[in-house]
Amino acid sequence: MSVCRYAAICDYISVRKVGLYKKDFTMLNNMYIIKVTMKKEKDKKAEALREKGALHRHPEAVKDEPFLSHPFFDPRDLVQVRYEMLRRHRVDEKAVKEVASTFGLSRQAFYEAEAAFEHDGVAGLLPRHKGPKRPHKCTDEVLNFVEAWRQTSPREGVGEAVFKRFGIRVNPRSIDRALARRKKKRQTKGTAR
Repeated sequence: MSVCRYAAICDYISVRKVGLYKKDFTMLNNMYIIKVTMKKEKDKKAEALREKGALHRHPEAVKDEPFLSHPFFDPRDLVQVRYEMLRRHRVDEKAVKEVASTFGLSRQAFYEAEAAFEHDGVAGLLPRHKGPKRPHKCTDEVLNFVEAWRQTSPREGVGEAVFKRFGIRVNPRSIDRALARRKKKRQTKGTAR
């Protein structure tokens, strides 16, 4: 056995103790070549933007000159992109179609951002949660009916009873969750007094 191969085997054995496995090695001319991969360092700003829903889906589509040349302008920050898009239209008097495409957004996204900005200021540019903000079918009237109905009728068929009375389809589990929230709210009001 040659000294070179012996050294390579010793290195292989010592690396195995570190926690690498056979898949991390390649055999070449009776020597092991170790494949080394480096872990990417997490981008904390991108993680924070993603967590808040403010990470631009297509930052590569932003073609505005300051975003390409200055580090202060971050094309991944959707709020900054929206603000600069509106500013470019209002201050620099650029056409809506031009600024929307320059910032990688649609005209519809421009008009939505503009309306939100006029209504709420910069806070309007923050992403909003989509979908219902509260259980819109389980109103107080529906929940009062369900509580009264459960006093006199069995638990089965509550969804059908609500449909017959109000003409809306509600999953019985949604009703149970709404009643539990209501009960919890009443309990916290009672302890706060």
